[in-house]
This record gives sequence, C-alpha cells and structure tokens, in this order.
Amino acid sequence: MRAADTPNTDESVTEVPETEQVSHDIPLPDHLEEAFARDWEPAPPMPHPARPDGAPYQAKRRAQLSERFPGKTLIVPAGNLRVRANDTDYHFRAASVFTWLTGETVADAVLVMTPSGAAHTSTLYVREYAGAGEVAYFTSRTHGALWVGNVPSLADTAAVLDVAVRPLDALAGDLAAYRTSSDVLLLRGFDTSVDALFPSAASTDLLQTIDEQRLVKDEWEVGRLRYACEVTARGFADAVRDLPLVLDRPVRGERWLEGTFWRRARLEGNDVGYGSIVGAGAHGTTLHWWRNHGRIASGDLLLADMGVETDELYTADVTRTMPVTGAWTADQRRVYLAVLEAQKAGIAEVRAGNDFLAAHRAAMYVLADHLHSWGILPVSADVSCDPDTDKPGSGMHRRYTLHGTSHMLGIDVHDCAAAREEAYRNGSLEAGHVLTVEPGLYFQPNDLSVPASLRGLAVRIEDDILVTGGDAINLSSSLPREPDEVIAWMKDVQHGVPAMG
Repeated sequence: MRAADTPNTDESVTEVPETEQVSHDIPLPDHLEEAFARDWEPAPPMPHPARPDGAPYQAKRRAQLSERFPGKTLIVPAGNLRVRANDTDYHFRAASVFTWLTGETVADAVLVMTPSGAAHTSTLYVREYAGAGEVAYFTSRTHGALWVGNVPSLADTAAVLDVAVRPLDALAGDLAAYRTSSDVLLLRGFDTSVDALFPSAASTDLLQTIDEQRLVKDEWEVGRLRYACEVTARGFADAVRDLPLVLDRPVRGERWLEGTFWRRARLEGNDVGYGSIVGAGAHGTTLHWWRNHGRIASGDLLLADMGVETDELYTADVTRTMPVTGAWTADQRRVYLAVLEAQKAGIAEVRAGNDFLAAHRAAMYVLADHLHSWGILPVSADVSCDPDTDKPGSGMHRRYTLHGTSHMLGIDVHDCAAAREEAYRNGSLEAGHVLTVEPGLYFQPNDLSVPASLRGLAVRIEDDILVTGGDAINLSSSLPREPDEVIAWMKDVQHGVPAMG
C-alpha cells in the first residue's frame, strides 16, 4: 500500500484523469524540493532480472517476424500500469507478445523494429526512473527510485537482452518521421500514448502473425514450462500439507489453500499464471470457481486448478481432484476413474500430425460411454459424439462435460488466442506445441437428471502435454493421477517434513 502521508508532485499521475486519481498528500514546498534533491549518492544499482540465455531465442523470434513484414516498421508495446483503486495500481504484467519478442517485462517499454535492408533493426525503448539528485527521485510515487526502487540501467538491459536500448523519452523524436506513415504496423490497445503517436498505423495481422509463430515452442520455452510445472507440483504439495489446518473448520479453507499455493508461486516464480480455482464439494462443479470462499468439510472432493507463472511469464496449468480426508467413496472413485480413462485416451491422441481436436474427441467418447452405462446419458456414446450436431441426441454428454478438452499453453494460460482457426482449433499438431488435456465430469447439485448420490460431485484432471514426433511428453507428470497413488502422495506429503525447497 502506498503511503498517504508523503509528498506527491509527480507529473506522471496526470496521465490518469484527476476525477479517477486523487491524492490528499501533504504538499511539498519549493524550498524542501530543492533541499531534498541534494546530498545523495547514486541509488543502489538493480541488476537486470532476465535470464540472458533467452536472448538468442528472442532474437531468432524477431528475425522470423521480420521475414513476415519486409519493409514495414513494427511497433510492439509492453503496456501500462492499470489503476486498481484511485492511486494504487495492479501488479504489472507485460503484454505476452512483447515479452516473447524481447525478454523484457517492465511497464511502458516499447519494441520498435525498423526496416534495414532486407531485415529489421530492433530497438527497445525503456523508461528511466528519476535517480538521486533529481527532485522526482523523492517526489514521484510512480517513477521515483526512492518510492518504487531503482531499475536496471539502459546499458545493463542492453547487455542482458542483447538488443539496442534507448530511453523511452526518445521514442517520439526517434520515430517522428513515421507518425503518418502507412508502412507502420502497431499492436494497438496496449499503450494509449503509443497509439496516439501513430494515428495512421495499422494493426492488421500483426497480433495474429505473432500468435501463430508462438504456437511452436522452442527448446528454451519448453525448459521454462518444465520449470513452471515443477514449481506447480511443489505448490500443490504445499496446499495438501495445509489441508489438515482447515479441514472441518468454519473458515474459508479454499482461500487458505489458494494463498498457500500463491506463496509458492511468488517464492519461485513471478506469480500465479491465472486466478487459482480451489473448489471443495459442490464448488468444484462451477467451472470457473474464482471466489474460493468456501469451507472444506470431511467427505468433500477438492478440485484444485492452479499454475505457477515463471519470471519469464511462462505458466503451468494443472488440475488435480482429491478426497480431502485421504479416502475415496465408491461414487467418487468411480467418477474419478472414468475421467482418468478419458484423459489417458486424450493424451494418446496428442502427437504430431493428428488434428488438435483428436484428444477432445477421444476423451469425450470415453466419458459419454461411462455416462450411458451409468444410466445418466439417454443415448449411446456413438450417438452423443456424432459430429453431425444437428442429429437428435448429438452432444447430450456436454451437459456434464461442459468444456473443451484442450487449449494451447505457453506464455499465456490460453495461449495464442489470436491465431486463426485453421492454425489452431482446426489445425494439426506439430512437434513443439504444448497443450493441456483436461477432461472433467461435473454433476451440478441441482441437476435432477443424475442420481442424488452424484449431485454436487466434480472431477477434473489436467496435465500439460508437449507434442513430439513420437509419444507425447507429460510435463506435469510428477503429480500423481492414479487414485491409489494420489492417496499415498497425500499421506506422504502430510507426514513428511515441510520444506521450502
């Protein structure tokens, strides 16, 4: 929380209308501004946090983008801070395509790629913060190093990211000749000040092109996703270890476990990759259960859908369902085994050359077949899974399965969303694609079409799968899935020695 009893004369806050951002700070007279600007040593340096081993891969991505747009000037902003409440901002997260191309994650930065012969020259524009000896060092709550900490120098940023770096203040002047050019492509909607600088710039195909390039992960990206899954597994273990603390207590147990996982994400990564879903009992039947305010009672199943985002912004996306007291009921185990069988059938279809929806079709057939055998689905799996959606009975299983089985995964949890349908949903899998396989069954507590014993029961199992030229690789396989192994793992975690490592 920003202090409310300190001065603020930062001109940058005028970027937000005064009606939306008001300060009641104590005014700072001119003589104090002058006095407080004196007698400082340089602010402590901050090394650039990026991994330098990513720079060659980011350079290759820029080169690939350059080939797609010869002669065009390409502008990709990181985005700006967003107000959370008056003069406090949300934790900043850079635009995914910007970070993918640069390795940088700071607010207000802008990547510019200008034509140079048959290729492009890349320049990264980064905001410098007010340093010791400047009035704003003490007065700027947004860009004063005393308020928000120092930032890496331009030279350090250039060295780590292996790209030319210029101060953000130079952007408008450096690109003045391009303001009205029809050969400028701008990723609009991320930075209003950059949008205003280039009113004639088009954005057609730029985001789509980048997202389609991002579909195939390089070896560096796969390494980051492996790491995200490793930390996510530790976060799940942390949450299971804390289960006894909240079991059968009149507290928001779901939120306690959410917070436990978040602590791991912040310790070993940047944050969670998306809002964690921690649903106990009937809350698990709500597909995007974000409130997480429920208690956890003996006999419940806990459906936890959580993922750690690395410092480079690559995220895992894993779901496990488990009995909170370490023992399955007959109904819980029956439903769980059906979902596990469906997931295995889906994963078996994840291979280069197969179409993206092959995993979904396989998983849905298994679930529909079980639903029919249990007397819930009034038609056979062949009828319910018929691709002709106009046929009577087709799609009846969707009442209980709710969602698709897979989505692409990477630097976004639902990655590459701007890609064309023919390159994504209706496309073929390639080695280097990473996608989830996450079938589920959800029996709503008020659904009269299912037996009373199943109402309020939900199971989803989700893993992150790397496509190869042969069998798929499960990046999140360290978290057990077999029902007996889940129980054994829970006991081991809860009776083991807690560890931060």
